[in-house]
Amino acid sequence: MIKEEENIEKESKAKSKSPIIEIKDLHKTFGQDNHVLKGVNLTVNKGEDLVILGRSGSGKSVTIKCIVGLIEPDKGEIKVFDQNVLHLPKNELNEVRVKIGFLFQSGALYDSMSVRENLVFTLRKHKRELSSEEVETEVLEALDNVGLSDAIDKMPSELSGGMRKRIGLARTLILKPEIILYDEPTTGLDTITSREISELILDIKHKRKTTSIIITHDMACAKLTADRIMVLKEGVIQAEGTYEELEKSEDEWVRSFFE
Repeated sequence: MIKEEENIEKESKAKSKSPIIEIKDLHKTFGQDNHVLKGVNLTVNKGEDLVILGRSGSGKSVTIKCIVGLIEPDKGEIKVFDQNVLHLPKNELNEVRVKIGFLFQSGALYDSMSVRENLVFTLRKHKRELSSEEVETEVLEALDNVGLSDAIDKMPSELSGGMRKRIGLARTLILKPEIILYDEPTTGLDTITSREISELILDIKHKRKTTSIIITHDMACAKLTADRIMVLKEGVIQAEGTYEELEKSEDEWVRSFFE
């Protein structure tokens, strides 16, 4: 009996460490000679928060946009849930996309819609079978998850930058994604609000058991949220490790992020 329990525990640990995202030899060039990605390789394990660091233009955002098909790479392989998303038929790709939440830098809310309407629009687009009562329940739950239930009838123009990010995150969460891709989640926010967003990312991970890639310049955000960090330089992964490991890197360029 004890041996059976040990085997179950080992299997559970193995599954938790199995890659949910695998990227191999990813290349992307814009125009004639703007080679942004030059062979990116990375894996993200189930339940892990991976932070990607890099200077502006190093290809961080391009990498995650390739994952959801917003940008088509020139070469490489992207596996999500063990499926090569670059070769999936459109209907199967859409099924994968619904399981992936994407938080844009701006929050990307529809300015002409109230907070409620923004969330309802997203939900109705993907889950048409829900009743009006079920939709309302989902909207309230998503807003409660980001601590903004009282903003339900506000317009985006009435919200602060931090509130817009939270509502954008609520709109992402409403589809209950297994993976969340965060593109500069704390950019343009003050120190206190940035920490609140970083803590919210952690809270969502623990509550929802999500897997995430977080693109950031914010080292406080990276330190708080990262299980592992990868550093992109000139289109390839230059270094990989925990915050503490990279902070002590022998590579002066890598160490410069942590100073």
